[in-house]
Amino acid sequence: MKVFNVPEFYRSPLISKVKQFRKIQDPRKRDNSPTVLDFGPVRYLVARHFGFCYGVENAIEIAFKALDENPGKRIYLLSEMIHNPDVNKDLNERGVKFLQDTLGQQLISFDELTPNDIVVIPAFGAPLQLLKLLADKGIKTEAYNTTCPFVERVWKKSEQIGKTKHTIIIHGKYNHEETRSTFSRSAVDSEAVIVVRDLEESKKLSDYIWGRKSQEEFNLEFKDKCTPGFDIDKHFQKLGVINQTTMLATETQQIADYFKQVMIEKYGVENSKDHFADTRDTLCYATNENQDATNGLLNSQADIAIVVGGYNSSNTSHLVELCEKKFKTFFISSAKEIESKHLIHHYDYPNKKHRSTANFLPQQTTTNIIITSGASCPDSLLEEVIEKINGFYTNVKQMVEVIKKLEAASSTD
Repeated sequence: MKVFNVPEFYRSPLISKVKQFRKIQDPRKRDNSPTVLDFGPVRYLVARHFGFCYGVENAIEIAFKALDENPGKRIYLLSEMIHNPDVNKDLNERGVKFLQDTLGQQLISFDELTPNDIVVIPAFGAPLQLLKLLADKGIKTEAYNTTCPFVERVWKKSEQIGKTKHTIIIHGKYNHEETRSTFSRSAVDSEAVIVVRDLEESKKLSDYIWGRKSQEEFNLEFKDKCTPGFDIDKHFQKLGVINQTTMLATETQQIADYFKQVMIEKYGVENSKDHFADTRDTLCYATNENQDATNGLLNSQADIAIVVGGYNSSNTSHLVELCEKKFKTFFISSAKEIESKHLIHHYDYPNKKHRSTANFLPQQTTTNIIITSGASCPDSLLEEVIEKINGFYTNVKQMVEVIKKLEAASSTD
């Protein structure tokens, strides 16, 4: 796989050794058990897969390349390049300005743009109408388009099933940048497109597929989540499911299986292939690996779990959901959220609230902590969290000692 030119300050000597150790120990990626970092009074169970993915490293390389190649020019990001506050802050401090926020609301008017300006397209892609708007202004976006290739793979799948006149169901968050980008392309390829957030919302559609609820009710319930003129009598006859690449893989499969079963019940097994397009999983490899690795953590015994990443990061939020199945989990954006050994500030994802928890570290001889991060989180942030927590304990092994142990283990494999 390609090695990207990512700024060194996003790297971590410790985390690099962890990843190198696991690559040697488990080259075929079959073992999802965590790596144990034993600092004595505190032990970290590090997920098998975590941190920057291919698409994120590609995006960071292109964004910093845009800065290097265009001194003196105004450089804009269409929206957040990735959902990590530290990375976006770094770019902002280097002079990059954001045209829109993560929900697509305007921060800087497009009227201010000139053909001499540089506009970087984020890893999530961009809706076709925005790309046309930029092109009409004479702004070329091809050189600094950081769209993830795994997002583009979903677009190709959308085009494929759209050509066979299937209504496209997108499993995603309808206001997420990636889903908006995918929606815009699906709307070109298919007669009708609709976005569902989860299995529960998917089941609501069955009332319309079976004719138990009216067009008027549909228009109210799925307003802004479907293409204009969506006809429940016409557009629920042939279905195909794609997704936002960062959603839970298991839920995407459940949604696809659900709609397939509805089509079988309505049209019969012998006719179901004419009414449901079986699409292979369109989640990216990093989303799959990170979720599988987090499920692997659930087989471990630990006192708490810490997940590091941006609070608006979809892929990170799903890692939080998985960890919460077993562990008391703290979702933080960086080590700055850990105020002291007695207080941590964190994001309560299920309730979408910021919270503070006192005495979050157990008072015992040895504390075991699950730790992982989202695909847009720099490794350096994970090391900073480990260093911060280590500082709360006495007689902690030095970082260099733990690194040497990993190096020794790597050399014996």
